[in-house]
Amino acid sequence: MRQLSRYVSFFVLSAILIVLVIIVALDVISAIIDGAGDIRNDYTFVEVLKYVGTTLPSRVYQNIPFSALIGCLIGLGVLAGNSELVIMRAAGVSLLRIVGFVLRPVLVVIIFGVVIGEYVVPYTDQLAESRRMLLRSGEDAVATASGMWNREGNEYMHINAVFPNGKLFGVTRYEFDESNQLQRVSFVPEARYVGDYWIEENGVETLFLGDRTETGSFVTRRWETGLSPDLLRLVMMPAQSLSMLNLYNYGVYLRDQGLDHGQYWLAFWGKALQPITIISLVMIAVSFIFGPLREVTMGHRVFAGVVTGIIFRTSQELLGPASLVYGFDPFWSVLGPALVCVFIGLILLRRAG
Repeated sequence: MRQLSRYVSFFVLSAILIVLVIIVALDVISAIIDGAGDIRNDYTFVEVLKYVGTTLPSRVYQNIPFSALIGCLIGLGVLAGNSELVIMRAAGVSLLRIVGFVLRPVLVVIIFGVVIGEYVVPYTDQLAESRRMLLRSGEDAVATASGMWNREGNEYMHINAVFPNGKLFGVTRYEFDESNQLQRVSFVPEARYVGDYWIEENGVETLFLGDRTETGSFVTRRWETGLSPDLLRLVMMPAQSLSMLNLYNYGVYLRDQGLDHGQYWLAFWGKALQPITIISLVMIAVSFIFGPLREVTMGHRVFAGVVTGIIFRTSQELLGPASLVYGFDPFWSVLGPALVCVFIGLILLRRAG
């Protein structure tokens, strides 16, 4: 039985990996084409390729559920086409045990997805986005089409790029008085985080003194601020690029402050429930093979899988924003489609058994 389990696992895992490679390759090609329209300043086509390459872990992570669905359909479809599943059933292997054979390689894929989603994607996405913003801003001190703005008291600041190693590039600070009159403007090409403060390097500063201005420069300057590299990452990166721990902590913080936190909880539940999402899609794939798609061609199985995957993803993409608009828990917008898939899969498997 162990050898049979390895045999089924090999077919399923191989099919999932092949489908994942194909889907990610198509995603990469599409991203390169889209990125060509963003070329400007120092952001050349070569940099577009580097950006897409750096975001590759994120693309792999996002496409794992869809690849698991299509891969299981193809892997089990090959076994069904060779009548090997029929032989297994005739030899006394239960349908439940075959489902267990399929879930073993899927669990490996799930663990792989959780690892890269938590420990790789947050770093690579920030690195890619920071580099892209820095290169697109070129020599501009303030490139409003990229970078990020932040306010702290009477000071406004614009940062061209935030790198994950505690470095800022292109920091412009505007300081106002209580009557909203501009008092000071400074720009530094680079700032680095040391302990609990920033060190600005090779900066220039302009003071507005009534009817005159004074301009000076400095080699280094200490910058005391509540902004830390971790906080800047939360503000700068889209919610989908953050780890579950950061999403949870930031969602709790925003909720306690009475601020809008829905998108962060939606992203948190999307990541936390991805294993259930993958298993639900695998259940649909297995039920299709032993049910309505038992005797159809491979092309029909792939088409059915693609349609199912599109319906599933569309339902989640519709329910997610709907939860933010109508105020119901984002947890159910993510879990709902998965529960429907599990329910349908169990019904079809029960009929097939």
